Amino acid sequence: MKNRVVITGIGVVSSIGIGKDAFWDSLIKGKSGISPVASFDTSNYFTHNGGEVKNFITSEFFDSNELKHFSRSTQLAIAATGLALDDTGFNINIKENIAVCLGTTVGSTQVIEKINDKLLSDDTNSGLDTLFNQLNTNSTPSSVSRYFDFNGPIYLFSTACAAGNYGIGYGSDLIKLGKADTVIAGGFEPFSRISFTGFNQFSAIAPEKCQPFDKNRKGMMVAEGAGILILESLDHALVRGATIYAEIPGYGLSCDARHMTNPSVEEISVCMRKAMAEAGITIDDVDYISAHGTGTVANDRTECAAIREVFGERSIQIPISSIKSMLGHTMGAASAIEAITCVLAIKNDIIPPTINYETPDSECDIDCVPNEARKHVVNIAMNNSYAFGGNNASLVLKKFSNHLAAD
Repeated sequence: MKNRVVITGIGVVSSIGIGKDAFWDSLIKGKSGISPVASFDTSNYFTHNGGEVKNFITSEFFDSNELKHFSRSTQLAIAATGLALDDTGFNINIKENIAVCLGTTVGSTQVIEKINDKLLSDDTNSGLDTLFNQLNTNSTPSSVSRYFDFNGPIYLFSTACAAGNYGIGYGSDLIKLGKADTVIAGGFEPFSRISFTGFNQFSAIAPEKCQPFDKNRKGMMVAEGAGILILESLDHALVRGATIYAEIPGYGLSCDARHMTNPSVEEISVCMRKAMAEAGITIDDVDYISAHGTGTVANDRTECAAIREVFGERSIQIPISSIKSMLGHTMGAASAIEAITCVLAIKNDIIPPTINYETPDSECDIDCVPNEARKHVVNIAMNNSYAFGGNNASLVLKKFSNHLAAD
């Protein structure tokens, strides 16, 4: 595990912006990407808003022949990968061992929905073969690899809303172990009628807006998007003269192994401690925490309790924000997009806000950077993601300085 892992490119597709510049500009301005759902009729649902990507112009990324072979999830992932490759200046025609490590929660559900609609209609002979080819969830990382002609291994993680962090963490391991010089890592998720229906049925979606850590918070917002990071070994990045955004010194994983939906303070605490131990840092080194922060009563309360457990008195001193207040919960893409947020916070020394914050909650007594971005030096950030099934992942990112290359 000798190789150091650095981030040299980022690509994002989200409800608040496509591409790093548009995304970051919206984040620091506290822009909301929540709007009425347009991809299907919600008149029979309890709620009607979500974080759809409504300005995603597919013709800017694909020709018509390519487009018909790709599901929505694959379109988002390929677009974000292309943006990340453009950002890093990587020649995609170069043949080398490039691995793909992606995460998702329910990546193929839109395909299932389309198949179901066709089977319930009289149009069963039109396009079913293409849809069935898109059905396997692993078709997305496979398509990314094939589209860009990567010939390294591919991996898919389906650890629910922590999946993006899992992909990034595993990708960093491949580089540390010398099994890859470059990894395409991150997560993707399309807007899903199935997910929207499920979260509506157990009243987990807020009717109008997501309010993480607010006393009157009413739930999450289902959203879609993709976040891709280009990971490289430090030596590989230096040889090609790449711009380095940040370094990944470590990450931590844990599983609650107790309940499908109720998170555990103990295991979330274990996860953060594992991440810091692998990264070789202490609680005094963390300058910013990107919270899982879904806006549900139980999740926010538990996450804050775990942060207090780990950081003690520092828990009220560290800025801790949730970007889900702006773009919604992108499921498997969430922690990948939030990792990109940490990278940009490190680069710019600005912390994005938690918007829609109105009333303090004594059970969430943290500095949630309410409503306005803040200038703040960020040398080390922690990216937290805690998913259904008790899948917990904390990723540590730190500022890179050229003099470290000689260490």
